[in-house]
Amino acid sequence: MRRASLADPPGAVLAAWGLEAAALQPIGIGLINRTWRARRGGGPDLALQRLHPVFAGEVNLDIDAVTRHLESRGLLTPRLVPTREGRAWLECDGVWRALTWVEGAVRTELRDPATAAAAGRRVGIFHRAVADLEWEFRFTRAGVHDTARHLARLAGALGAHAGHPELPRIRPVAEAILEHAATLPPLPDAPRRVIHGDLKVSNLLFDEGGAEAVALVDLDTLGRGLLAHEMGDAFRSWCNPAGESAEGAAIDVALFEAAVRGWAEPMAGTVEAVERDSLALGTETIALELASRFATDALEDTYFGWDEGRFPSRSAHNRVRAASQLSLAGSVRARRGELEGIVRRAFPR
Repeated sequence: MRRASLADPPGAVLAAWGLEAAALQPIGIGLINRTWRARRGGGPDLALQRLHPVFAGEVNLDIDAVTRHLESRGLLTPRLVPTREGRAWLECDGVWRALTWVEGAVRTELRDPATAAAAGRRVGIFHRAVADLEWEFRFTRAGVHDTARHLARLAGALGAHAGHPELPRIRPVAEAILEHAATLPPLPDAPRRVIHGDLKVSNLLFDEGGAEAVALVDLDTLGRGLLAHEMGDAFRSWCNPAGESAEGAAIDVALFEAAVRGWAEPMAGTVEAVERDSLALGTETIALELASRFATDALEDTYFGWDEGRFPSRSAHNRVRAASQLSLAGSVRARRGELEGIVRRAFPR
């Protein structure tokens, strides 16, 4: 067996899925869960994952229910692979699981409107497929999009970490986030749908040419929520070519229009007016909410992973992320009327 590093899964985990002889390839795209591609000579490859502590094992019951539903509708999706003993997950110094490996290309940014449209179509197909799913989710993260709570936590972190060595660099960004938030309109009440919950671009798989998105991955955030949050997160990721680790981020209107039109194709006739009219504001809200979370973690150093190859510390990376998302939120605010017009034309009434 080729072992990738000293941090590879322990033997008990490999034995649980019969992977003792598998070749392990660490996957470095995600910064939350730890993932390996397990190549089995006698069977299909698996994705072996150690979940971030924020996710309880019961999240795998939700993944199993939703992916069964998707598969029954003919959609390509990862499927949960039980242990040799038939368990949905294994607890071994953390929560471990295995999923079927889905082939596809991962992207960390979008620059082509055609690819943005493909991403939108795949997400719309997903939303349409799960619209009739009846399932009581076993794992939920309360307050995940409680924007006011995230902002209050940031304000508290500024006072609680007065001695942080990076505070002089973080404070101006944090104060600008709070100033922007003071005039942010609240999102309207709207239906709560089954959503993916984390539609950043790296959570979609594309064919090699990028002409089509083939599947959604990283399904720990499945649940019920607002389309304003769901698609706001998608658009702030897909339509910002600078990415979330570069300062000076801005919304790319051409990418936004392509993504909206792609999503609207399979969603025609299903989106209510209040949902349609909240999508641009949802994009601004999510960008600002994420900016506040990054700024908080720049001080607390407790949640987000970071890129050690590009930044000297977790704090430095998250400060840049916070500034990037703040810039993006400001860009969306400046062009919100234009973005709202694009959405209305894609969903005419």
